[in-house]
Amino acid sequence: MSDTAAEIASQPDVWVRALAHADRARDELLAPGERMLVLGCGTSWFVAQSLAELRERAGFGETDAVCASEFVPRRRYDRIVAVTRSGTSTEVLDALRKAGAGARTVAITAVRGEPVDSLTDGQVVLDFADERSVVQTRFPTTVLALARHVFGEDLAPVVADGRTALATDLPADPAPIEHLVFLGTGWTVGLAHEAALKVREAAQAYSESYPAKDFRHGPVAVAGPASLVWSFGDTPAELDDVARDAGATAYRDGLDPLAQLVLAQRFALAMAVHRGLDPDRPRLLTRSVVLTP
Repeated sequence: MSDTAAEIASQPDVWVRALAHADRARDELLAPGERMLVLGCGTSWFVAQSLAELRERAGFGETDAVCASEFVPRRRYDRIVAVTRSGTSTEVLDALRKAGAGARTVAITAVRGEPVDSLTDGQVVLDFADERSVVQTRFPTTVLALARHVFGEDLAPVVADGRTALATDLPADPAPIEHLVFLGTGWTVGLAHEAALKVREAAQAYSESYPAKDFRHGPVAVAGPASLVWSFGDTPAELDDVARDAGATAYRDGLDPLAQLVLAQRFALAMAVHRGLDPDRPRLLTRSVVLTP
C-alpha cells in the first residue's frame, strides 16, 4: 500500500485523535468577536477558505481567508491564523512577517520546531496527522474536523460517514474520465477546490472547481461525455441535470462533506494508479515550497 493510500485510510481514526487537542484549538480559533484572517498556500489556502466560512457561520466573528502569497496588510485583524503543514512554506512565513504588531498570530501545523514557530505567538500542533506523502490528505481534513468540533458541531456522524467513504464504491470508473468538475457551496467551496487539486496533483488530470451556481456561468461549456461533475454538500440538485444535458456524469451523495472529500481523494488515487503514476511522488511537487531569495 502506498503512503498516500494508507494516509487516506487513516482519516476517521485521526479525526478522533484530534479531539484531544480541542482545548488548545478552542483557545486559538474561537476568539469570539475578534476579526480573524486565515492564511495558507495550496491545500492550506483551501482549508483556510473552509475554516473562515465555518467560523463566521458559527457566529464567532468576521473571518477572512487569503492566499498567503497575495497577502497585503491593508486591513486590521485581531488574530491571524496560518495553516501550514510543514511550517516552512516561504509565502506563509513572508505573510506573517508582513503582518506586523497588533494581531495575535497562530500557526496550525504538523511539525514542531520549524521557522513558523518563531513568527507566531501560539501553535496548534497536529503532529499525529502529519504525512509522508507530498500530496496532503489527512492533515487538512483533520484541521477542519477539529475546527468543526470546537465550533460546536458533533463529530460522531462525520467520523461514521468518513468510514463509509472508505468502504463505498467509487462513483465512476476512472478509466474513461478525462475531466472532473467539483462544485461546492458555503464552506464546501474550499473542499471542492481541494478535491480538484488532489486530482491534478496525484493523477495529472484536468480538474476544475467552482461555487456550485457558477457552473452555469461558463464552465459547463467544456463539460462532455468524458466529464464527471461532482457536488459537495448542499448544492442545487438541478445542477445535476445541467451536467447531464452537457453529456457529463453527475454525482452527489448524502455523506458529510468531509467524508465526500475522502471519497474524492480515493478517486484521485485510483485515477493515478490507472494512469500508471506514483501518487507518493507527484510530478514537479515537493512537500513544502521553500523559495531561495
